[in-house]
Amino acid sequence: MSVTNEIKERLDIVEVISQYVPLKKAGRNFQGLCPFHNEKTPSFVVFPESQGWHCFGACSTGGDLFTFVMKRENLDFGEALKLLAAKAGVELRPRTGAPSADEQRLERLRAIISDAAIYYNYLLNRAAEAAIARDYLAQRGLTTETWETWQLGYAADSWDALKDRLVAKGYALEEIEEAGLVIRREDGSGCYDRFRGRLMIPIRDAQGRTSGFGARLLRDDPDRPQPKYINSPQTPLFDKSSVLYGLDMARKPIRDADLAVIVEGYMDVLMSHQVGVCNVVAGMGTALTEAQMRQIKRYSSNITLALDPDVAGDQATLRGLETARQAMERDWEPVFSPTGLLRQEGRLKAQLRIAALPGGLDPDELARQSVEGWKQVIADALPVIDYYLTLVSREEDLSSARGKDNAVARLAPLIREIASPIERSHYTQLLARMIQADERLVAQQIATRRAAQKRPFRDGRPRQDAETELRADFEGETGEPPVGERPVITVRRSAAGLEEHILGRLLARPDLLAALDAEMIRLHAPPLSIEDFAGAESQAVLTALQANPAPAGDWSAESVLAAMPEPLQDLGRALLEQAQAYPPLTEEKLIKDLGDALLRLRARTLDQQVRRLRFLILESQEAGSDEWRRYRELVQVYSMQMHHIARLAHSRTMTGALAQRTHP
Repeated sequence: MSVTNEIKERLDIVEVISQYVPLKKAGRNFQGLCPFHNEKTPSFVVFPESQGWHCFGACSTGGDLFTFVMKRENLDFGEALKLLAAKAGVELRPRTGAPSADEQRLERLRAIISDAAIYYNYLLNRAAEAAIARDYLAQRGLTTETWETWQLGYAADSWDALKDRLVAKGYALEEIEEAGLVIRREDGSGCYDRFRGRLMIPIRDAQGRTSGFGARLLRDDPDRPQPKYINSPQTPLFDKSSVLYGLDMARKPIRDADLAVIVEGYMDVLMSHQVGVCNVVAGMGTALTEAQMRQIKRYSSNITLALDPDVAGDQATLRGLETARQAMERDWEPVFSPTGLLRQEGRLKAQLRIAALPGGLDPDELARQSVEGWKQVIADALPVIDYYLTLVSREEDLSSARGKDNAVARLAPLIREIASPIERSHYTQLLARMIQADERLVAQQIATRRAAQKRPFRDGRPRQDAETELRADFEGETGEPPVGERPVITVRRSAAGLEEHILGRLLARPDLLAALDAEMIRLHAPPLSIEDFAGAESQAVLTALQANPAPAGDWSAESVLAAMPEPLQDLGRALLEQAQAYPPLTEEKLIKDLGDALLRLRARTLDQQVRRLRFLILESQEAGSDEWRRYRELVQVYSMQMHHIARLAHSRTMTGALAQRTHP
């Protein structure tokens, strides 16, 4: 039995959730007000038999004991595991067995990086030649406490000081080179230190393990010009496109504030944390990347970019803004197009904001001058769409027809993603006034613009023989239609089996994650999300996969498995072994297999909710409550979503593809 299952057996979900939410027995289940959104009518239901929970209100989410505690306490899986293990009296033992060769190699590299950081820090505090670094830090207003908290250091202005020290500790030159700390001479005569005469800034991963360094030049030499900042090269431990500096220190404050502030430089992070504004991280001198956004959204989907107004309009920043926007979580809802077709439309679940800094000040300068002023700049950050409205009005010729059309094309996707209908209407009005066009025409363009950019969604009704084929693939479990609807479509394979199948495939081929998301978007369906999985273990494995930025050629399953809590590592290996036992498939068939499995999983989840709602309807009717009316409405909504998934699945069959070509 796994540790997570042992914890679930020892703890009763009703008892645990009752410590957070007052629950009232309703038939065989328990109900209460949802703790994740404001409501007056209870829509939060706990199911003792399945040891699960679901909100049938605004949240429309659910899961198991672990997912509830993670969501309620703002914890990741590993933290929730420790909390619930202590509550259940389950001891978390280290995994037994010898580590793999990959694990040993990575641990060896971590030890080298750690020893280098200790040595650099020692030099900063003790070496006479490091006075220039100490003076620089004092000039920037950073205290010695900050130096130690962040383990700042100094690299001696020497060709071999670090190399000789590490070799003396027993490390091979090849290992030190792989860690990115030395450079091999072109003539093959040996290696020399990569960092010399610089302030050293250790860069740590989210678990607080040093993986690389940022290094600031301290002496200008006109005869030997050098960049002000350099970073460690790409190594098995360090990839600057996936790192956010300070995330290890900021992740709890980010969770607590439900806001991540992203700045541009190391000093911005150091000073902000020093003055007590600790939900601040920095990129690595480049535009934001999808891998960085995947990391940050584990802790909050609300993001503020504190950008220098003088450079906020450059193309790198715009690419970063677009990456951030695309990576943010969305709620997907069925929407009827003006032509009557049904499509899935995404609404951002949180906001991306821009904080403009006053007077050309950097965040560290502002934080040093006025803590309250820095907090106010963050509080006054504007939604990114306001920034784009200003940018588009500056870049497009709004006196011309082409300029007006370009303005709508650029702003329509952002307006369409706004969750609040009132806010969408507000920005539609602003755009209409900006281009001096009829508001109804602009609203229509916003609603339909995507159809001109992507293949129109086909929503024709399958023929009768196709329906038979579809039901053979998506087989009903109960054989009983929902209230007022056609038969519910479900899947033969269990949800757990489908989750394992998808995760195993992705562990074996992580590059397919982006391809699967692209396939879902092509179908106008939501990309793969942790909310597709009911179990916290599956969600944690997917989170680790999404946080891994490496391309398939350089990717190692062990690197992702090693980042997971130990009880999950065995699950990850089992999933990987299962996937590797599958018959080989072509790239195209692999993507189709994953897409089909995800559609089946979603159909299975919806069917489970419908079956739960049937019992709730009966129980509320027996109790003389009017709640059954609301539950019946939800059955209608879920059934419509299931029929939509069925049509998508049908379109991916040979019969469906032929039907589309015959009746486009």
